[in-house]
Amino acid sequence: MKSIFEEDTYNEIKERISNLNENTQAKWGKMNVGQMTWHCQGPFNIILGKDHYGMKPNWLAKVFFKKSLYNDKPWRKGLPTAKFLKTQEQKDFNAEKTKLEALLDEAYSQRDKTEWEPHPAFGYFTAQQWGQMQYKHLDHHLKQFGV
Repeated sequence: MKSIFEEDTYNEIKERISNLNENTQAKWGKMNVGQMTWHCQGPFNIILGKDHYGMKPNWLAKVFFKKSLYNDKPWRKGLPTAKFLKTQEQKDFNAEKTKLEALLDEAYSQRDKTEWEPHPAFGYFTAQQWGQMQYKHLDHHLKQFGV
């Protein structure tokens, strides 16, 4: 599994994000491109300790879902989205894209960090798992928008 903490993968994701524009259409799902770039900021806010969105430890999620966050098996189309990462509001694509790119850069700048705060719902992840999880989430949504 690729990780955003690997230089080649980081550069790949940066390039794919740069290929998005305000007219990019989703191949599936309900989000538009502005909402998707806003949505993808949430996991970065968690890893960087900026927000925990009111999540609490969840042993069921840990047991049944945690490994799917960073394994090689792609997520299927149409998976349910956590409420705190959903929005019906229209988002300014250019502003949200800029914020997403800044969060990606900030996370990558911490790639050598060995100790990370635990995820508020899933608990501890290794640095490798955090990087893989971030890649898998971005890859899923970038494929959703054809980049």
